[in-house]
Parts: sequence; structure tokens; C-alpha cells
Amino acid sequence: MTYRGQHLLSVKDISLESIDELFRVAELMRPYATRQKMTRVLQGAVLGNMFFEPSTRTRVSFGSAFNLLGGEVRETTGLSNSALAKGESLYDTAQVLSGYSDVIVMRHPAAHSVSEFAEGSRVPVINGGDGPNEHPTQALLDLFTIKNELARLGQNIQQLSLTLLGDLKYGRTVHSLCHLLSLYHGLKIQLISPDALKLPTAYVDMLSNAGHQIEIGSDLEKGLSQANIIYQTRIQEERFSSEEEAARYKGYFRLNKKIYSEHCLPDAVIMHPLPRDSRNNANELDNDLNEEPGLAIFRQTDNGVLVRMALFACILGVKDQLSKYESEVNWQVGLK
Repeated sequence: MTYRGQHLLSVKDISLESIDELFRVAELMRPYATRQKMTRVLQGAVLGNMFFEPSTRTRVSFGSAFNLLGGEVRETTGLSNSALAKGESLYDTAQVLSGYSDVIVMRHPAAHSVSEFAEGSRVPVINGGDGPNEHPTQALLDLFTIKNELARLGQNIQQLSLTLLGDLKYGRTVHSLCHLLSLYHGLKIQLISPDALKLPTAYVDMLSNAGHQIEIGSDLEKGLSQANIIYQTRIQEERFSSEEEAARYKGYFRLNKKIYSEHCLPDAVIMHPLPRDSRNNANELDNDLNEEPGLAIFRQTDNGVLVRMALFACILGVKDQLSKYESEVNWQVGLK
């Protein structure tokens, strides 16, 4: 994949070479994302941000990423606020809205809906999550975070021992990440989940065929003790057939400071695609972990802006023009 002028609909379209190039560009975005400098390389460009399923991080980070490159954002949120509620097809909607935009990000509750939309679009479309199917940009930012966290520890991707923890059956972020991990060889991956929420066989086979060492089980302590990266997922209650069924697994695996100290490697990194469910009956990641250096969940969200900025720059063909439109920041950055 070369990105420029192309849709990003599936992780299946991504190669190791295109990942390396995207991550190289993402690193160039740090001074802009941290407000040390600003660039107006996309001044005048318009992002159509179309989110027909609830979202906070993905929607706002895509918008922020485009704004930080100097572009403008037009948002549509909720099916009821669009002509789709009146029976308009995804193709017709795409034909219309692509006339107003230079690039479109779309999230929709139905699997493969973003690909259907892209067939009618006259501009590049990025998949922001299509129901239970895929979340390619989350997988990219997760892999970017894994590589950066390992580098912080003086390690590289070939030294990865990753525990995927929680709802591995319905978690689209896990499924998309597995696709990217299958591009590598010889990693160690532990799959820890309740028996009913195991990673689907197709993804296990994909990882095994890549030569990864795979362990499958439900023993939390064993899974934690082997990992330098722990990736926990929320129980995807919206994917279950009933609230009662979903409630059966809430709080099944909980991490807190005591468990982390007793069972994890000293420098183990904790990741989570968020939102973490902090309600008492779930409490996946306890607040007492917030000050742990290994808790990377907010570094992860920051990385999402870098990766999405890089995607826009690559897709719209401006990755080599950033400094040309650069200037100094003239406001206070952060708290004193």
C-alpha cells in the first residue's frame, strides 16, 4: 500500500513496508502534536468525519489530527442525524459527501459498511470502525505504541511477549492487531480469556502460521507473568445478544496495583484500546494503576493522533511538505 490517494479500509491492505513508512512519518508529527510547532500544510482541506456509532477517542483524535495539519473538519454523528435515516443508500451518501470533502473518515455499526460507502466516494475513505469487523487505525496506533514502549525498555519487536487479555471473541481491535502481528515472525503471544470469549480460530491459525509461539488459556496470573506487553480489552457488551449475557463476564479479569506488583514483570507495559470500564461491576483497570510507569493507555491515545496525522499526510500527498508550512506556536502549551 502506498497510501497516496487510496482508501484505508482493512488491515489486510497493509504491508510491513507501508507500516514502516507510516511510522516514520508519525515520528515527524511529534512537534506538531505536542504544540512545539505548528504546520498549515493542509490549510483549506476538508475532512468529512462521519460517525454513526458512539465514539470519543477515534472521532476526536481524527478531527484533532486534521486540525493540527491546518485542515478543517465537518462532522456528522448518529444515524438519526443523517439522510441514511430517510432511506438514502451508503452509495448516494458517499457521492454527495465526497463532493464536500477531501478525505472522509467513517464509522458505522454494520460490518463491511465502510467498504460499501467507499465504492461511491470520489475521495479517499478511512475506516474508523465497521461494527464487529475491523478497526485498522486502532491496530496501527497499537502497533506503533508496542514498538515505542519496547524501545523505551531497550527492546525491539522480535523480543515481544504479548498477552491479549479479556474479550478476544468480539474485540475488533484485537482482531485487527492480530492481522498486523501476523506480518512478523517468531513472537510469543498469550491469549487469555473466558472460554466463551476465546479468539476465533481463524485468527489463532493466522498467528500460528506466522510462526508465533501461541498459548491459549484462562489463567490470568500465568498470562501476566510472561508478558512484557499486556493488552487488555473491554467486554464488548454491545456485541452480545443480551445484557444478561454480557454481564456474566464483566469484571472477569481485573488488574490493579496489587495484582500488577505480584504477578507482572517489573517493567511490564499495560495497554487498553479504551474506554476502560470503570464501573464497580467491571473495573477492568483500577485507578490505583494510574501512576504506574508501565500504564501506557494515555501514551497510546496520544500516539493515535500521531498515526492519524501521518495517515492524512500520506494519503493527501503532503508528508514531505510539513516544514515548508511550519511556524512557531504563540500560545502557552499545557499547565504551569
